[in-house]
Amino acid sequence: MSRLFAACLVLFAGVGSSQAQVNKYANAFLDIGVGARGIALSQATVASADDATAAFWNPAGLTDMRRDIQVGLMHNEHFAGIVKFDYGTVAVKFSEKDAGAFTFIRSGVDDIPNTLELLDANGNVDYDRVQSFSAADYAFMLSYARRIDKLKGLSVGGNAKVIYRHIGEFGQGWGFGIDLSARYVRNKWKFGAMFRDASSTITQFSYNTETFRVIFAQTGNEVISSSTEIAVPRLMLAGARRFELPWNLSVQPELQMVMTTDGRRNVLIGTDALSIDPSFGFEFGYKDMVFLRGGVGRFQYLKEVTAGGGYDGKSLTLLPTAGIGFRIKAFTVDYALANFGNSFMGLSHVFSLRLDFHKAGKKSQDESTDSNLRP
Repeated sequence: MSRLFAACLVLFAGVGSSQAQVNKYANAFLDIGVGARGIALSQATVASADDATAAFWNPAGLTDMRRDIQVGLMHNEHFAGIVKFDYGTVAVKFSEKDAGAFTFIRSGVDDIPNTLELLDANGNVDYDRVQSFSAADYAFMLSYARRIDKLKGLSVGGNAKVIYRHIGEFGQGWGFGIDLSARYVRNKWKFGAMFRDASSTITQFSYNTETFRVIFAQTGNEVISSSTEIAVPRLMLAGARRFELPWNLSVQPELQMVMTTDGRRNVLIGTDALSIDPSFGFEFGYKDMVFLRGGVGRFQYLKEVTAGGGYDGKSLTLLPTAGIGFRIKAFTVDYALANFGNSFMGLSHVFSLRLDFHKAGKKSQDESTDSNLRP
């Protein structure tokens, strides 16, 4: 058990490297996404997001919120409930031209047994000496968006985000980064661009080496006191178009491309210089009150294993998503069914809530007059 615990610490420490390194999976907990709507669309929502969740997907979309104040919440669990993911945001329209939001995200594993002191001084097993700790990742985002008067339909925005990661008393890391975004709406067309980690998000880790120096020496692992992890920029481009159908129906498809330059990835288009990961989502709506959603994404190539244990080519796989949503005046509830890549653990059920408010003293706006704002 002590050896397994030591291995977990090595993984948290960046596999023992004390130097700054670019990590293509840095801050991977943010890749899960927020809001059941965006997850049901396979994250193809950078162009259409115009509610409180836009603070995460595309801050520029905050200028098109249908109400002055929106509060969003989401809770999700992965790996049979081992990993818990929580999200909350408060978004405010300051005027018809600008808006802002504060977002909180936590992804963590709680009640992990610490077996470093499992044996007493005489070498006997003493379970009363076992304590528990948590390993968690946090993100705090402050968002701002503003309309550009010189070009009707264009909004720009950005995030200033702080990353905090800790593993009990053994180590912690602090990081800072900036996201930049833009959104352009013309007639029924919507286009979005999100430059995530535009500044590169650098996280500096420090470790309390005294808590694990002995066990690391026994297991042959290098003891380090600090390390640095760098998340390089990625560009997300998306386009969506809303179509009005008979009987108060509508449909909006959206195509999104995520482009990375941190080395070859196992995606649909992967090269040493540039990798492109597409996703596609669609949303059917009835009176902008009931929504049916679906999407496909996470394209990957898997090697096919022959009966003799060798490899015989590779096949393309993808992960579909689905979901529904209901909106009754100022209350919205969304549900998504998705697989986050852990197929052996089954599908994840994602629920999110959103509450809309008007500022005190402001007359409530008739929902039917602003239905064109909702994708």
